Amino acid sequence: MTRILAFGDSLTWGHRPEDGQRHAPEFLWPNVLAGKLGVEVISEGLGGRTTAFDDHTGPCCRNGVKVLPILLHSHIPLDLVIIMLGTNDLKPAVVGTAEGATAGMKRLVQIVQCHAYQGLSAVPKVLVVAPPPCVIGPDGKTAATRDVAETHRLAPLYEELTQAMGVSFWDAGCVAEASPIDGVHLDAASTAAIGAGLEAPVRALLSI
Repeated sequence: MTRILAFGDSLTWGHRPEDGQRHAPEFLWPNVLAGKLGVEVISEGLGGRTTAFDDHTGPCCRNGVKVLPILLHSHIPLDLVIIMLGTNDLKPAVVGTAEGATAGMKRLVQIVQCHAYQGLSAVPKVLVVAPPPCVIGPDGKTAATRDVAETHRLAPLYEELTQAMGVSFWDAGCVAEASPIDGVHLDAASTAAIGAGLEAPVRALLSI
């Protein structure tokens, strides 16, 4: 059975922009992708998660670098790790720049490639997904005052990074857009669209 780890933040968890509750299971992109492919997709989304930076304002550790090795080992064997992170890195209090998020993403890819799988499993492939850019909300700014221009810079920087590291890239902004309700999170249709949009690149990557 093909097994995929979906590693992300609130966009993977399924945060509803109108009230912060979770979208129904049928709209969550890992579930949509699993249904399209007929494989197991393990959803590991956490609201506020960053690529590689500490943010002690939340209720738990949200630094992706600190938890990814644990998840890689607990979910062995894995065929693919999909990483969609970076939006929270762009909070001014975290790092605030697309270059900072890209540096964090590089470290996450390195962790997947170099983890001590100890012969239990082959090294999984990696697919880096650029999250949809933020938009201006009704109050004239995005949640946590992210710079919208910086969010648009993630996709090209991530694509350049993946080419240099020999892993795959996909831009979720080609099928989904942030809700104007808060400027960051996705409505149900956009959340599901990411799962549907990932079907073709994942099929090609895993030859399924």
